[in-house]
Amino acid sequence: MVALNKETIAVFLLDDDCSVLKATSRLLDSVGWQVNTFTSPNKFLEHAATDRPNLAIIDILMPEMSGLEVQTSLRRISPSTRVIVLTARDDPSVRRMAMNAGASAFFVKGVESDEFLAGVKATADCIN
Repeated sequence: MVALNKETIAVFLLDDDCSVLKATSRLLDSVGWQVNTFTSPNKFLEHAATDRPNLAIIDILMPEMSGLEVQTSLRRISPSTRVIVLTARDDPSVRRMAMNAGASAFFVKGVESDEFLAGVKATADCIN
């Protein structure tokens, strides 16, 4: 069995906002995570179906489909993928739905970098 670490865990990042995508990717990259970025939920799911990421960080509010819809589809095609939500609005009902659907963490954009990275690490530590 191969030990999972930052270099072997596949992280997919989905956000339709290119500036958030770039900043989050750089933050994760700065501490050693290998990140694949996507602006399109459909492209994200297409790649997830073949690459089966260990960890997915997804936005909620996107034009093609919502992050909750992405999360539901991802559960079907890659049930072992851990999901972290990173969204602009802290809507308690959306938070509850995401967590009830199996999200490991829920962050609002603008979260402190250390807190976000700690959540990513904690989620990654739960991957078998």
